Amino acid sequence: MNAQRFDLIQDKRGMVWDLLLYVPTVTALLGLSANFWFSEQLEYAYGLLFLGCFFLFVGANRILKTRLMILPSAPIAIEIGGQTVGFALRSGQRVEILKDMRYYPEYSGKTFGLSGMDGTGKQLQFVFHKGQFADDKSYQAAQKALRDR
Repeated sequence: MNAQRFDLIQDKRGMVWDLLLYVPTVTALLGLSANFWFSEQLEYAYGLLFLGCFFLFVGANRILKTRLMILPSAPIAIEIGGQTVGFALRSGQRVEILKDMRYYPEYSGKTFGLSGMDGTGKQLQFVFHKGQFADDKSYQAAQKALRDR
């Protein structure tokens, strides 16, 4: 089987949806936390502060790594072939899933995930969105290539 390469692009439309989800959520959680802090209900303030920070980190990682592909560990291309699935990262490195490769399709068909181990035993996992592919054909081709492995 010949290797197929899929170059990824920034998903700015998906980024807008993520911002519409995470910004109000984080703002509400941190605002409620401040409210409980000043009303001296510290147990609620700490819990909401933790949740606000958690959603802030998750949202920032999702937007910077999977949507905009700005972080050095963000994949910018997928190479599917033979027994391995390789990724070109923003940092210039290339990593491959060699063992225990698992493909996780989403029911709505707009996202899929890949996980597995590289040659050193390090666990790798990546999430890919439909908007990161040049067109619908390449997104469908990547999914088919991963399913048929």
